[in-house]
Amino acid sequence: MQDVIDYNGYKISIERDDCGESPREWDTFGTMVCFHSRYRLGDEHEFSSPGEFEEYRREHDLVVLPLYLYDHSGLTMNITGFRCPWDSGQVGWIYADRETVKKEFGDDEEAARKCLVSEVEAFDQYLRGDVWGYVVTHRGRDIDSCWGFYGREDMLSQARAAVDADMCELVEDGRVA
Repeated sequence: MQDVIDYNGYKISIERDDCGESPREWDTFGTMVCFHSRYRLGDEHEFSSPGEFEEYRREHDLVVLPLYLYDHSGLTMNITGFRCPWDSGQVGWIYADRETVKKEFGDDEEAARKCLVSEVEAFDQYLRGDVWGYVVTHRGRDIDSCWGFYGREDMLSQARAAVDADMCELVEDGRVA
């Protein structure tokens, strides 16, 4: 899928980034523990079953959110669940231990939960293929390109900023944009 946007006489080509890496490869705050018979989801872990994780959870002080997966013509994940009883269900948890929460957020457990939610949202974007890149061109020359945006909004503002910067450079050099 490719979209082309005209912005101040420049062309911004928006393309799906089929090579986007899993956000679970990043330096993440939480640990995503998933159990699924067909997919490798979340982080690598040593738990052999959901029951084993529940036992670990009882023995440790954790901030934990459930993970639900909807699997129907694609995958999507959230922390609230889905209405379809046939193609969805709980697939695991995302958690952070209290020591990590305290180190990163002090006593603000709500901030820790928001961080965990944002990690689930980024992983959901990855699962849904909502990863993008752009190429900016002007009068046949490539101005800028960048890939690996999760969601289109930040990507569009970055592409427009590249156009604005090029326009300023042309003005400073005495060339007309």
